[in-house]
Order: sequence, then C-alpha cells, then structure tokens
Amino acid sequence: LMAGERRRRGGDGPRERPRERLRDRDPKIRQQQRPQRGSGRGRTALALAAAAAALALGLAVAAAEWKRWSEASRLVTAHPAPRAVPPGSTGPLASPTYFWGTYRPHVYFGMKTRSPRAVVTGLMWLQHGSNLRHTTDQNDGVSRYGWLMHDGENFGVQEIRDEGLMLRTEFVKQPGGDHGGDWSWRVTAKMEGKGPAPLLSLFFYVATDGQGTLRPVLENETRLAAVAGTAEELGDFTLTFLPPTGEGGEGPKYASYNFLAAGVPGLHRLTDLVRQSLRESSVFSPPGQPRRRFFGVSSTGGLPGEPPRGQLLLHQVTLELPAVLEVTMESGSAAGARRGRLAGPALSAALARHVAAFEQRFEDTFGLGARGVSLPQRRFAQAALSEMLGGIGFFHGRSLLRSEHREEPVPGAESMLFTAVPSRSCFPRGFLWDEGFHLLLLSRWDPALARDILAHWLDLLNADGWIPREQILGDEARARVPPEFVLQHSETANPPTLLLALERLLPNAPLPYLRRLFPRLHAWFEWLNRTQAGPEPFTFRWRGRDTDPERFLNPKTLSSGLDDYPRASHPSAQERHLDLRCWMALGARVLATLAEHLGEPSTPYRDMAAALSDNDLLDRLHWAPELGAFADFGNHSAAVALRWHRPAPVPGRPPPTPQLRREVREAPRPQFVGALGYVSLFPLLLQLLQANSPRLPALLGSMRNEKQLWTPFGLRSLARDSPLYLRRNTEHDPPYWRGSIWVNINFLALRALHGYAQAPGPHRERAAELYRELRHNLVANVFQQYEATGFLWENYRDSDGAGQGCHPFAGWSALVVLAMAEDY
Repeated sequence: LMAGERRRRGGDGPRERPRERLRDRDPKIRQQQRPQRGSGRGRTALALAAAAAALALGLAVAAAEWKRWSEASRLVTAHPAPRAVPPGSTGPLASPTYFWGTYRPHVYFGMKTRSPRAVVTGLMWLQHGSNLRHTTDQNDGVSRYGWLMHDGENFGVQEIRDEGLMLRTEFVKQPGGDHGGDWSWRVTAKMEGKGPAPLLSLFFYVATDGQGTLRPVLENETRLAAVAGTAEELGDFTLTFLPPTGEGGEGPKYASYNFLAAGVPGLHRLTDLVRQSLRESSVFSPPGQPRRRFFGVSSTGGLPGEPPRGQLLLHQVTLELPAVLEVTMESGSAAGARRGRLAGPALSAALARHVAAFEQRFEDTFGLGARGVSLPQRRFAQAALSEMLGGIGFFHGRSLLRSEHREEPVPGAESMLFTAVPSRSCFPRGFLWDEGFHLLLLSRWDPALARDILAHWLDLLNADGWIPREQILGDEARARVPPEFVLQHSETANPPTLLLALERLLPNAPLPYLRRLFPRLHAWFEWLNRTQAGPEPFTFRWRGRDTDPERFLNPKTLSSGLDDYPRASHPSAQERHLDLRCWMALGARVLATLAEHLGEPSTPYRDMAAALSDNDLLDRLHWAPELGAFADFGNHSAAVALRWHRPAPVPGRPPPTPQLRREVREAPRPQFVGALGYVSLFPLLLQLLQANSPRLPALLGSMRNEKQLWTPFGLRSLARDSPLYLRRNTEHDPPYWRGSIWVNINFLALRALHGYAQAPGPHRERAAELYRELRHNLVANVFQQYEATGFLWENYRDSDGAGQGCHPFAGWSALVVLAMAEDY
C-alpha cells in the first residue's frame, strides 16, 4: 500500500527496486504487471493488488521467522515462575551441612563445594607397574569399590580393592564458621595377601576452576606440606597434608615426596595433566634398603595449547605399605570455634561417633534389625543406601539443546543441579526418570535432602515447561558422555517419576515449599499433556522414537525410559502408549492432591485423574483380547527380522560392507502390539485397576507364569514367549529391556501387590501370595550378587540372576532397601 501511494505521488525510482526484484522472481506478479488496456484506474487497482500480495507474502515470511525465533528463544529461556530453590538457600551460611560434600561421583574419592565455580579436591593413586586411577570406570580393572557408610551430610567410609591393594577412604565434616566448616580425610592403604608389595603413590590435589587462588606451602623445598587458598564462597582456608604413619597408630612412615603446580584448562583434564607430568626419574631410597625408581610428577606448566582456567596443586606421597595418611581442610572463619585439629586420635573418635550414630539412625529408619534381618544383609542394605548418598553430585553448566524449529543446536540456560546419579562409573550425571526412584529412598532417609533435590530438578524447566531428560552440565559431565547422547531434543519427554516421590513427600512437606513447587509442577504437567497427546482423547504417545526404522528390529523409544522395549514396529502418529497414559493418570492424581492441599483449584486435575483411571475406558483403548493383556496400539507387524544386506557396489570403489537391515515379511496394520512385559503391567504397577477388576487375574497369572514373566530372581521385562524376547535390536545393540530383570519395575510391582493384598476384593489372597514370593526372590538375588561381586547392578539376567550392565548401579537398584523394610 505504501508503494502504491508513492506511485500516485510520483515517487522516486530507487524505492521501487525491492518490489521490482520481487516482481522479477514471481511469475504471477510479472503477469499482473504487464501493460494492460483500459483506464488508469484499472492499472492502479492491479498495482495495489500486486502490492498487497507482496505485503502478504512478506508478512507471512516474517510471521514464520518470528514464530521460529520465539520458539527457539523459549527453548533456552528459564521458566518465569519463582525458583523452587530460593536464591542463596544453598550457600554456606544458609545450608552449611550440605555445602561441602562428596559431590564428584565420577571420581573414586573427592569433595567439592556446592557452588558453581567450586574448589575441588580429590585423590589419585598409582601402583607402580599399573595404571593411574582417578575417575571411576567399570572397565579399568578395579575389582570392588563403594561406600559402606555415608550419611549424606557429615561422614562416609568407602573401601576400594584394586589388584591386591585395599584402600579405605574416610571423611568427617566439622561445623563452624561462615564457610561450611572444616573436614578431614583419612586414607588407609594395605595389601591383601602375601608377597612383595609394589610401591604405591597417592596423589592428593586441590584445584580451582575459574575462581579462587591457591598458594603452595613447601617444606624442605620438596614436600607440599599445605595449600593456603582463598575463594569467594570459602574465604581463606588451609589444606594440610600430614606426614604418613604406619597402620594402627605406629610412628612416622618413610616416604618420598613430589609436588605439582600447574595451570588447569578445565577440571575434565586433570587426569591427563597429571599423567603427562609423570617421569620415571624419582628415586625411593629408605635407609638401608635398595634404591628404586618410580614415576613422579614434575611441573610442566600445563597442557600444550590449552590456556589455563584455574590452578592445580598436587601432593604426591610414595611409600611402602601398610600406611595411613590424613588431610585436613580448615576454614579461616572457623578458627575461633575450633577446639583442635581433627586428626589422629581426635579423627578416630569422631569417626567412631558417626559410625554409631549412622547405625542407630539406619535402624530407626528402616527397622531391619527388628524384622530379624541378618547382620550381613543389614550391612548390605547400609551399603546400598550409602552408595546412593555417596553418588549425589552438584553440577553446573549448560545443556546442549536441539529444537525441531532450528537446524543448529544451542546451549541452554545456565543451570545448577543437585542430584543423585544412577551409576558413578557409567552415568555420573542427572537422569530425570531415574531421579524419581532415587527420591523414594532418599525421602525416607532424609526428607529435607530429598525436597532440595526435587526443587533443583524443577528449576530446570524452560519457558515452555520442558525438562531435558538427561542433564549434562559442565565439562566434567560432558567428558563422560558419547557425542550422540549429548544433544537433548525439545520434543522428548520422560516419565514424571518425580511426582511419584512428591506423593510420598507431600504429607509432611512445608507449605511454603509446596507453594514454590506448584506453578512449576503445573507447567511441567501441562507440557506433557500438550506435547505427548495421542490420536484420541485420553490417549498419549511418546515422541522421539528412532527416526531410521530400517536400522532397528524395533525402533527404540528412549523417551519412555524403557529404551528398546518393543513398541509398534512402524512408528506413526496413531500410536497409543499404555505406560505414558498410566504415568499421566498418576500425575493428575498427585497434582489434584497437591492443589487441594494448597487450596488451589483442583477440579481439572481431579477430572483428568478420574478419566484416566476409568477402567472401562482403559479397557476400550488398551485391552487386547487376542493377547489377554493390556498393550500399546499402533501400526505394527510381528513378521520382522534382521537380515544381512549388501549395498549396491559403486564403480571404482571397494565392495561395500554388508549391513544388517530390517526385513518386513508382512505389511504392518493398525493393531495391538503383541509384547507381554512391563508395559502390559502398568495399570497394575501404578494401581489404576480397581481391586475387583476382572483384568487382575490375567495380569497376576502372567506375572507368576514361568513361561512369561516369572523367574526365581524377579520379574523379567519381556515374556519368554514374546517374539522379541532377548533379540538384538541391531548388530551392535544387544537386548536391554527385552528379558532382563530391573529393580525399579520390580519395586513398583511389590508396591502394587502389597496394596492389592490389603484392599478388600476377590484377588486379595492371590496378590499377597505373589507379593511374598516376589519380594523374597528379588531381595535374595540382589543380596547374593552383591556378596559375590561387591556391586549393585543395573539389571539382572533372567536365566541365573547374574548382575549385568553398569556397576556399581546404586540408583534405583538401591530400592531393594525399601523392599527389605517393606516400606512402600
């Protein structure tokens, strides 16, 4: 319109050029602008129409660009609701108990502050003739390690066994001052068995990451006796490395000393930096004994080509075993209240007090002794809880996000996360659906700690209400993740198990805390309801299934948490996922209860919970008569197999490598998915079925049927008579949720059976019988595997109960403690 007005005014030529270029590109506009017969008024009308078309096109393009920009902006924008973790509430003054902790679960032993640019401390060791140990890795040959006791606050005791070496690491915290108080370490090292002991080097270090300064305090110019430091949230502090002693309080122990001072390009490069600095030029020469060479650190200035971001000071002690070494961290602000250094006999006395308090608190919480549980099983249960508490970490950084509206990934908002991790060796980072299961156990041990962790997770919401399912925050976390799993996709959900934990926490949680949580929980649930909606009312569909279906026997559904559990063979928008529907029913129920608790409107949640719990509607949408079970629905074919396929040769190139590709022998059609397993049980697992449901006998029968889900070790994830039982998904992708026994789902089964066994109904006795058998099988096997291997495992083999996958896996596998206590 503006262009037409300028034409009537006799506007200048150059202002017409953009319109002329548009006319040249668009043949329709070219046709409209050809010389026409008739009046000038007709020509003006045509010009106005062309201008209007051009403007409409421009506005449409601008609107599309604005929409893409807006959605991309919301992706990386934090949710506007007040934070669930109030600002300042995690600092050393507001929360001194949790300020220092073993918040570096990916290292065998280390501590840090719960702050974004933390001062970190840690331990490495080297048996000369072996490998340098620092970060946990289940393939590094360390035969056994884990926390035996850890209260999550003030102390911990861990044992590590490595090629005949036994290391016992202990720490105690002592409150005082304005910066989180003091703490002390004790490391006891000895060899198991007989034979000459190799030289052992222990490396104690302190490092900064972009904030704080460290100054070495040297003794005889060779021994790093202490580190004097200053940091924003620590004030002044001193880390002292005491001389080693013999085991059992014997006198001083001869040792050789080296130290390293270097710039650090990032905490994820600490191991590389130390390894590069080792030289076989140091000499161990105790009086009257032969001289021996060993690898000692020597200052290098840092890693070539990588500018330093912080400082590292490292104290290397090389000695013969047995030996005891202690390290103390003393806060400058606690000097006035300090009664003496927490070392030697004072440290021993403090450890003894904490051990006694831990054992009493454990019994008061879980009551295993009163139930007649044997001492070895009680020790096992203490270790399972302690390994979870010792696997709590604090992370800071930005997730790498991808939206369907942007081609390139973008860094998310700067975030902090306080969370338990599933596995120190494999998954030392936060996982959304795992955390809800973790909090079921943590909420019994320390409700305040569980509430704090839950609030940290809800503060990860973006403006749309989405929480990335995997939290990879900071260089140390990212260094442990394969590149293909770093990106978090904005359409991908995860089961809202945090609501499972909230249901347990809710009755005793402070109202101000719940009020802070409510708007964030509402936004998260609405995001799930909106983005994971199914093809019909009250149906739901997991987004983000594998996009290359021909590669996989059955395309995975990572968003469900059940990864390769069989779904419809051909992903489509017509799928109805049973487990997601049940999770949404649980969520609606919990949010309705929370809203009523707070005096907020609860009717929408209550109505949704009622609809999703309607057993008749559940039957219509998900009961498969031909299977005698509940099931997913989708575009499915059971006649699929993996076959070797040789791609067509390319002239002038070597013959292509054969590939394993999917072959579909019978075309898919809309139908129920014949995969009896964990998904089939979800209406029972989340207790949506009424106690008198006519469907309960079939589900209970499948659970107890040895040809289907029952084993002497727990319920297998996929029935033995299912088509994809223990089938590989690709050449390099072994079965995962296709037959193995998983503790988290078995715990839900125990919880549900326990509930049905107490509810009046015709299936009460059958549920009680199954409950007793399943509980015995699961607890006995997890304990037996721990005794044999020293670890909790990610899952257990259905044929013989052997532990499989990652270890230690004291995430949801530690729920065995609640099963032992019958605490549901």
